[in-house]
Formats: sequence, structure tokens, C-alpha cells
Amino acid sequence: MAGLIPQDFIEDLVARIPIADVVSSRVQLKKSGGSLKACCPFHQEKSPSFHVNVQKNFYHCFGCGVNGNSINFLREHDNLSFNEAVEELAKI
Repeated sequence: MAGLIPQDFIEDLVARIPIADVVSSRVQLKKSGGSLKACCPFHQEKSPSFHVNVQKNFYHCFGCGVNGNSINFLREHDNLSFNEAVEELAKI
């Protein structure tokens, strides 16, 4: 099956690249306890509800409910396909 990316490769890639590195290259994050926070890049807000959990390697917005890993973030933020997001993450 040409074009399929092995699941092991995807899991290893996501685990190797800290999500904070991916998100902070596009959003200004501030330290808040055990996580990082910012105003959500996916909706308008005045106070930060977008959190990046460094230990668990995922993001979540308590305002609009978006969440996921580095690939999900790149897909949503940069409007990329899944394969394009994996390629972009691999470049990092």
C-alpha cells in the first residue's frame, strides 16, 4: 500500500519532538504551573484557555475544546493534510 505512513514511525516522531517546540514556533506560550498557556490560536479570546501539557505531549483549549498532539496542531493551525503535517513535523 503505497503512501501509507507506518504507525510506529508516527508514534516515534510525535514522541521525539516536544509539543512545546512545535506550538511555541507559532504561538507565544507562557509558563503556568506544570503546563504552558496562551490565548487560543483557534478562536478569539481575551484570557488564556489554551494549555500545552509538556509531560503528556498534548494541547487542549478549555474555551473551544480543540485538543491533540503535534500532528493535530499542525493540521489545524497550518491547514495541512495529515501527510503534510507528518512531513512538517519530521522537518523539525
